[in-house]
Amino acid sequence: MIYPIVKYGQDVLEKPAAGVKEFGAPLEKLVEDMFETMYAANGVGLAAPQIGLSLRLCVIDVSSGQDPKARLVLVNPAIMSRDGEQLEEEGCLSLPDFRAKTARPAVTVARGLDIKGQPVEIKGEGLLARALSHEIDHLDGKLFICHLSRLKRDSILRRVRRMIKAGEW
Repeated sequence: MIYPIVKYGQDVLEKPAAGVKEFGAPLEKLVEDMFETMYAANGVGLAAPQIGLSLRLCVIDVSSGQDPKARLVLVNPAIMSRDGEQLEEEGCLSLPDFRAKTARPAVTVARGLDIKGQPVEIKGEGLLARALSHEIDHLDGKLFICHLSRLKRDSILRRVRRMIKAGEW
């Protein structure tokens, strides 16, 4: 099932998500639906709040579906360490059509649980480091625009407000 993606302005995107407590078939189905939703939207990551669910759950696939081994599921994740910096253009499925150069760590280490509730640690570099940081930010109630200069962030938000007013959002 493909979920509609929640756009900027919805409360669920700006509040810390609740921890996942139950594992099993319903969670596994939700994860598959999240991957399907992410691929349909041409994304490389998707957090549960982006589909309206306040859960500390995200999926990532920096291969865009090309490599089944690249599929990552993180339940109740946290960033353990960050190192270096990369400045690349970044976008967000919840802020469609908006992109901006965004500083992120060059290396990110995250810990959480897998789909079965077993502990996992993932070390990401480059795009994976960016995706880990971006998706875990969503679980903490932050969007990528929080990392932009005030001027750039305000410019994007003004354009979004105009789109909302015009009924285009």
